[in-house]
Amino acid sequence: MLEPLASPLHLVLVSPQIPPNTGNVARLCAVTGCRLILVEPLGFSIDDRNLKRAGLDYWDKVFLKLYPTYDAYVAEYPAARRWLFSARAETSLYAARFEPGDHLVFGSEVTGLLPEVMEGGTGTPVTIPMLPERRSLNLSTSVGIGAYEALRQVQLGAAARQAPPSN
Repeated sequence: MLEPLASPLHLVLVSPQIPPNTGNVARLCAVTGCRLILVEPLGFSIDDRNLKRAGLDYWDKVFLKLYPTYDAYVAEYPAARRWLFSARAETSLYAARFEPGDHLVFGSEVTGLLPEVMEGGTGTPVTIPMLPERRSLNLSTSVGIGAYEALRQVQLGAAARQAPPSN
């Protein structure tokens, strides 16, 4: 079973465009304890019925914060450790060393993270490995892969810190 984190991970969607993807990520947050951050502009209304349907009846269990711009989000969390997910990054997410409270940042389904975010010094770019000549994964699938790898590492780290010393 998953143990709740004292310092939860933050899943950040920058300009998501497809309501069911965001709803699926909200559902993921509800079942993992991750925090959901949405950065405008959004391609839908927060009241969209497809968004609500994809999140099922979990919305009351989701910590959701909305920011008008990426800069406003960064200003709220200036010292956050950010992992910028992109199909064009060089470093695999499996080389990342995730810690409690980290922010996993994902771009829109159409453009991904814009160059000013990727090159702006606000985080470390990582990618999810794929076969050559493939463009990208679905946004909610990517967020699930990233979130569960980060949770796996954080949970393993917590277990290792609690294990008795070996003789």
